[in-house]
Amino acid sequence: MISEVPVCLGERGYRVVIGAGLSRLGETVASIKRGDGRIGVGGAVAMKGEKVAVITHPRIGRLYGGLALLSLERAGFNPIVYQFPEGEQNKTLEQMSRIYDFLIENRFERASTLIALGGGVVGDMTGFAAATFLRGVSYIQCPTTVVAQVDAAIGGKTAVDHPSGKNLIGAFHQPSLVFVDSETLMTLPKREFVAGFAEVIKYGVIADPAFFSFIETHAEKILKRDKETLLHCIKRSVEIKAKVVSSDEKESGLRKILNLGHTLGHAVETLTGYRTYKHGEAVSIGMVAAAKVALYLGIAKEDIVPGLKSVLERFGLPTDFPRLRSRDVIEVLASDKKVVSGDVHFVLPEAIGKVSVHKVGQKNLVSILSNLCLN
Repeated sequence: MISEVPVCLGERGYRVVIGAGLSRLGETVASIKRGDGRIGVGGAVAMKGEKVAVITHPRIGRLYGGLALLSLERAGFNPIVYQFPEGEQNKTLEQMSRIYDFLIENRFERASTLIALGGGVVGDMTGFAAATFLRGVSYIQCPTTVVAQVDAAIGGKTAVDHPSGKNLIGAFHQPSLVFVDSETLMTLPKREFVAGFAEVIKYGVIADPAFFSFIETHAEKILKRDKETLLHCIKRSVEIKAKVVSSDEKESGLRKILNLGHTLGHAVETLTGYRTYKHGEAVSIGMVAAAKVALYLGIAKEDIVPGLKSVLERFGLPTDFPRLRSRDVIEVLASDKKVVSGDVHFVLPEAIGKVSVHKVGQKNLVSILSNLCLN
């Protein structure tokens, strides 16, 4: 069953299409470019030979590139593929420069479209290329991982990493369409699949205790990749994120709650060289750390830490903060995008379904890291 969730941003608004197979990607993209609001109306086709750049990495290219390219070709497009190595360590300005070279060499124009076929790294890189190439071109997200389908592909955040921290160089640039084929989750390695559910669990914690309970009671079905259960989890997560993004596109207020687990999670990723933990695993660690901070500051219920840890560990996600030096963590946090006047702004859970943003000064931060996160 195909469903749609709107991201309501006026002229920058778009749809998240969930459940349509990659065989319908071409006609859906064509319908968007032709300005039709519905999926693949009448087998919509592109202007003959219209170029699109499909940006992916080799593993996804082998699995899904052929199906995506065939669908685009049938819709009249001329898809040209660019592949770059997999992994967060490749989300760099150096790699971005190679994407620019590819676009220039193949004579892409301002009216051209880029398609991100892959996970969060591919989506971030493609989105940032689209935001900056020729001062902005359109792009489409075709996410193939849990993290990307429920979170990274939606909301227009695009970025590359810097040695000092994650996503420090980027731009807000909304896609024209997010096309979610849940079948791509069936070939995800188990660790990648499980890591992605940290972001799904996050949505229950920040906004929907009933959804959190659903995840807890359906953990076995989720881990067996039951299609109906997965579609429900994807759709509900997308609904929550779309509502938040529609209210606060550029993270000036409400959207900050989506960063639950990410402040300390990003620090963990940075200090371990983006090689030790998957993004979702770092978010899992960060959410438990945030719950401990909330408990330390006296704003959370006593059961928040064991309740959150129980669900995360049921999925096999890590919850213990690694042995890192507190001064190194503080140094990374000082470069975080969420620092304001030297204070780190943490999203902290007060209870399942309710979070709030709190600023933590340097003195309190040292005490928190020494007593809670690093023991």
